[in-house]
Amino acid sequence: MKILVDRDLCEGNARCVKIAPAVFRTDDDDRLVLLAEHPPPETHDAVRMAVKRCPRQALSVVEGD
Repeated sequence: MKILVDRDLCEGNARCVKIAPAVFRTDDDDRLVLLAEHPPPETHDAVRMAVKRCPRQALSVVEGD
């Protein structure tokens, strides 16, 4: 799995951070920080949920390696 972030769409709402804090965080300026572009398998379900719940649809995933 690879996570893609559309920085033009991301507003830093941090919903993804709440759902998958091992993969996402925001910096002091509320910009998204991706902690793992290729997250470990145990986080995949949470990442998929974060993508689904992103209010601006700024996140997507490419399945596979």
